[in-house]
Amino acid sequence: MYAQINLIMSSEVKFKEHIAPDENLQRGKVNVTNLVNRLNQEKKKERNSNIALSVAAVSAATVFGIILSL
Repeated sequence: MYAQINLIMSSEVKFKEHIAPDENLQRGKVNVTNLVNRLNQEKKKERNSNIALSVAAVSAATVFGIILSL
């Protein structure tokens, strides 16, 4: 009856791709530089996806405005 839409939130994707390194589990210590680097990479990915989404929304609004003006 209802169409099922599978939406994936950004946090779900991050945790699905997350693999705990064996070296961190063996030593019991966390390498902070690796965590900061991983956080920066995730920020870049999310920033790029937000920019792409914004460009798509502005493009759609522009095309819609052009169509209405004709």
